[in-house]
Amino acid sequence: MRPQAVEYPTSTDAVRRAVQAAARKGLAVKAVGAGHSFSGIAVAPGLLLDLSDLTGVVGVDRERGRVTLRAGTRLHHIPALLAPYQLAMQNLGDIDRQTISGAISTGTHGTGARFGGLATQVVGMTLVTADGELLTVDEDHDSALLPAVALSLGALGVIVEVTLQCVPAFVLHAVDQPVPLAETLEGLERSAAEADHFEFYWFPHTDVALTKTNTRLPPDAPRHPLPAMGRWIDEELLSNGVYRAVCGIGTVLPVVVPSFSRLAVTLTGNREYTDRSDRVFTQNRDVRFREMEYALPAENLRRAFDALRALIDERGWRLSFPVEIRFAAADDLWLSTAHGRATGYIAVHRYWRENPTEYFEAVEQIMTQEGGRPHWGKMHTLDADALRPRYPRFDDFTALRDRLDPDRRFQNAYLARVLGG
Repeated sequence: MRPQAVEYPTSTDAVRRAVQAAARKGLAVKAVGAGHSFSGIAVAPGLLLDLSDLTGVVGVDRERGRVTLRAGTRLHHIPALLAPYQLAMQNLGDIDRQTISGAISTGTHGTGARFGGLATQVVGMTLVTADGELLTVDEDHDSALLPAVALSLGALGVIVEVTLQCVPAFVLHAVDQPVPLAETLEGLERSAAEADHFEFYWFPHTDVALTKTNTRLPPDAPRHPLPAMGRWIDEELLSNGVYRAVCGIGTVLPVVVPSFSRLAVTLTGNREYTDRSDRVFTQNRDVRFREMEYALPAENLRRAFDALRALIDERGWRLSFPVEIRFAAADDLWLSTAHGRATGYIAVHRYWRENPTEYFEAVEQIMTQEGGRPHWGKMHTLDADALRPRYPRFDDFTALRDRLDPDRRFQNAYLARVLGG
């Protein structure tokens, strides 16, 4: 679907005017950030508001370590914006191409059993509502609404400003190492609990987990970053260049995939370094893929992962992309996938030239049986009837939506499916 019109607002007032004009014309409005989502959450049936020019710092509260950013600010630009104040975002995912508004609105998260998703860092927000007026939500204004607007799927209005609770800048000591899968699974609960940030990748057809353990250190800790050439070999030559070629070959000759996967775990995932937090959290990924991710009660993660492995063996699929396992703390955001429970995430991927339907639908059955909640920005098939019992505050959110957007100015087909009409 293509939008009927596209605008590039450079100010809050420009967003207000655009929303008001769209209302007069009877057009639906959808703001889009980086377009990173795999779902249809940002598809615009009417007016598309591209927030690429709505960027930068609005204000800084040095005493409390809070920074207000315009909604279109990209995650990879934020570290430089925070550096003059010796601040950092508390946690990040491994991709930083998204806008801050898009990342929080879709439930983007990193890993770390004591840390929430990016939206849990939000302490204030300003959005343009369906009538073109401004709604400010923070500790002094409609504070009870913050758990709803901080992660709102774009259903309540167009976000124009976001205030983040930052932390003092810090350094991460990273240890990436291959570990026998059986050993990793046996110690999974302990690893997640003891490490600041722990995750692992598992390439199907192998018995090795590529583990990543990051430990938080003060900003003056000695740094030992990856050598430029070594990083280029690991992340560009092998993880992007060679891997892209392997995925392409595997599409034509699936029989070669298991051998390539076993080779991949011997060539990558074994390094140790210390660097600025954002440089450790994030990586550059150029190989295109499709993704589905489910959030599970942490205690169900192992059982779901074992069922996934058995499924792959049973079906005889040749899968070139790894499965990713991460963790997050429970939070109180109404539509957060970690709402009310310590959470483990299982993400599955397929190369973009391969049809993911059979694989994803079979995996989804396992995840839903284990109490899973789908990532809002990634592929899934659930609708409002299936999602409602998975979110204790679902009806509260839809009631707020009815109040703020009764005419569904911000609705598209995806929101109609997952929230109801």
